[in-house]
Amino acid sequence: MAIIESPTARATTEFASFGAQPDIDGPGMAALVAWVDEVAALTQPDRIHWVDGSAEENAALLEQMVADGTLIKLNDEKRPGSYLARSDEGDVARLESRTFISSEREEDAGPTNNWVAPAEMRATLRPLFEGSMRGRTMFVVPFSMGKIGGPISQLGVQLTDSPYAVVSIEIMTRVGDAVTELIAEGKPWVRTVHSVGAPLRDGEEDVAWPSNDEKYIVHFPDTLEVWSFGSGYGGNAILAKKCYALRIASVLGRDQGWMAEHMLLIRVLDPQGRAYHVAAAFPSACGKTNLAMLRPTIPGWKVETLGDDITWIRPGEDGRLYAINPEAGFFGVAPGTGESTNVTAVETLWGNVLFTNVALTDDGDVWWEGLTDEAPDHLIDWRGDDWTPDSGRPAAHPNSRFTVSAAQAPSIADDWEEAVPLDVILFGGRRATNVPLVVESFNWEHGVFLGSTISSERTAAAEGKVGELRRDPFAMMPFCGYNMGDYMAHWLEMGGKAEKLPKIYQVNWFRRGADGRFLWPGFGDNSRVIDWVIRRLQGEAEAVVTPIGLIPAPGSLNLDGIEVPQEDLDELFSIDPDAWLEDADLTEEFYSLFGDKTPAALRAQLDALRTRLKAAKD
Repeated sequence: MAIIESPTARATTEFASFGAQPDIDGPGMAALVAWVDEVAALTQPDRIHWVDGSAEENAALLEQMVADGTLIKLNDEKRPGSYLARSDEGDVARLESRTFISSEREEDAGPTNNWVAPAEMRATLRPLFEGSMRGRTMFVVPFSMGKIGGPISQLGVQLTDSPYAVVSIEIMTRVGDAVTELIAEGKPWVRTVHSVGAPLRDGEEDVAWPSNDEKYIVHFPDTLEVWSFGSGYGGNAILAKKCYALRIASVLGRDQGWMAEHMLLIRVLDPQGRAYHVAAAFPSACGKTNLAMLRPTIPGWKVETLGDDITWIRPGEDGRLYAINPEAGFFGVAPGTGESTNVTAVETLWGNVLFTNVALTDDGDVWWEGLTDEAPDHLIDWRGDDWTPDSGRPAAHPNSRFTVSAAQAPSIADDWEEAVPLDVILFGGRRATNVPLVVESFNWEHGVFLGSTISSERTAAAEGKVGELRRDPFAMMPFCGYNMGDYMAHWLEMGGKAEKLPKIYQVNWFRRGADGRFLWPGFGDNSRVIDWVIRRLQGEAEAVVTPIGLIPAPGSLNLDGIEVPQEDLDELFSIDPDAWLEDADLTEEFYSLFGDKTPAALRAQLDALRTRLKAAKD
């Protein structure tokens, strides 16, 4: 290798015993090694460490981070095998404003992405990355999205100077020499490079969370690369997640005839044991994780988790669409996750968890808002300061996270790494008005139209005008790696790639009455909507045709065991043509962003909706 260990490399003797370049031959190995050397020559690390994915290597890396102050080891009796990281206060979230799509043509990025020409962006990035890893170790992390060697899986390699990123990637993907062997055989792979942008000079003392005020998260879809600089946090550093699994993968899907979607994936088992597979796309704060780990309140029904965030969908040889969760872990928002909202998630976090920016209890455990009804009398907050319930500030950062293996979830399906035939697709947003609890699309094209109109109403002045719609078509607005107009067209095209297509529904758990109350109990009772959807597939539930789609016929929703007043039910499914015509105008305005890229079929769907609404008024 071009780079050898130097006296300033930050590695203990134990950790330094790992990391040699694997002795693997094959036509693709030379290209991989040449790329590693090229990036090393630019970033100038003191040491290169090839990650083999072994438990011994991982343990040594965690131990080193505890010694460095990057991680706090939690109480093994309370939370075995778990750690807490505290980030820098300026490095706490995914940064859409610093996220770029550098396609050769601006129109390929589209109006909803930040675009900079590749040559210009590379000229900006090169000086930032030059020498950015001095005094640090550059880790070579080969990873697989989906099980290693799976028919829908994709490969990648991340180069990073963040050991925190390494252990996170090891939870979220499949890492190790088995991936390197596939690359060596010539399997295609995606190149990703990450630096916290905090080089160390001789004798300079490091900080627990190195980062840089200047940040870039850049995608080069034409060359299938991701370069991230300055942040050590979450999706800015775990490049296999949103960067690869959605932005780059969406481009691969467009070019290769499949789909990369921001969707959970579950298996629903009816009382007779018949299995159905449901993918659901929800924007943030719309109950996605709760549905992924749903505990039905209807006797006899069961839900198994397949994935909580990302789903890849490909046509199968039998004329159906098949789906996988390409991730190996859950990277969840901690605040609001508690026994009253998602007991399955809480049970998943019993141990072997990497927490970030949650609070530390006096007995060495963790806490965050919503974990329990009552807060402890004293905590160390996410900044490392003393905290009491009278402090007047959150103990955990609102975007604090847990990273944990998906296999640990008590709800995980035994075959969760396998592709499953897709029966249902749900789209949902947070709408206090207009949108009924559940609407069935007339057909695939109409279902795509529903997905393209997904939006949530802003709930706080800090987000903008209260009640204003925040558009998030298919829950993919921040994550699509190309023009959203072309993306919507790709959805329509996928309708011709299978003989038996999933049925598409729109759901809304968040409709409120005139007094501001939620009209639907939500959480586990959302299984009652799933029940109706599945019974529709079975031909056992009635529906009523409306201008916007099909809704449950009176009495067809299973409400046994819960109290929902009839007036609330009426409001949950009420359709105001005038309000919907106003929504249609907003949809037309949104479509205009994409000009000629907006598919004619969706404009025709909008026209047809208006015609039906006007007829309903007459």
